[in-house]
Amino acid sequence: MRLDMARKKKYYVVWNGVHPGVYESWNECKQQIAGYPGAKYKAFQSLAEAEEAFTEGFGEHISVKKSVRPTSYNQEGIIWQSISVDAACSGNPGIMEYRGVDTKLKTELFRKGPFRRGTNNIGEFLALVHALALLQKENKLAMPIYSDSRTAMAWVRNKNVKTTLKRDRINSAMFELVDRALLWLKSNSYRNPIIKWDTKSWGEIPADFGRK
Repeated sequence: MRLDMARKKKYYVVWNGVHPGVYESWNECKQQIAGYPGAKYKAFQSLAEAEEAFTEGFGEHISVKKSVRPTSYNQEGIIWQSISVDAACSGNPGIMEYRGVDTKLKTELFRKGPFRRGTNNIGEFLALVHALALLQKENKLAMPIYSDSRTAMAWVRNKNVKTTLKRDRINSAMFELVDRALLWLKSNSYRNPIIKWDTKSWGEIPADFGRK
């Protein structure tokens, strides 16, 4: 028996690549990752295992070295009496969660997730609306909210979520929150300034999950 025939078939998961997904051959996988910056992929012994791993995100299956961050920033101009929001997603789509913190103290004010088969943009959007609703409930109608996502800020401003992610039974709970967030935006007005966090000057946003 030839050696290549005796080898057990493998399935390849591409989390970060040209077209993320599950592939049945190394050649197909290689086409998705060759020259792609920050490609994330791994081989599995069965199709079921590969599909589950793809849904869970690469953070559950491969270790990622943390990048070295600058130790000092000029944080002049930050409005410390504010809320900062952020989201984290292992894969795209993948396991997603979001949270909001006190910008100065970094005390966690809310946290939601994890949600299966989500995206970072959806998490950032949900975090912003959650913060707006919280501040309205607490009658803090002028307190600023910081976000490092221009996409999420635009979705809130336009009251429209422009995601290509499809709704399915796995991520239905997350999309129900999206529906509720859009309804809140269309049913309420707010004065809280939503400000772009200047990561280059100030470092990571205080709500960052520290998984980069």
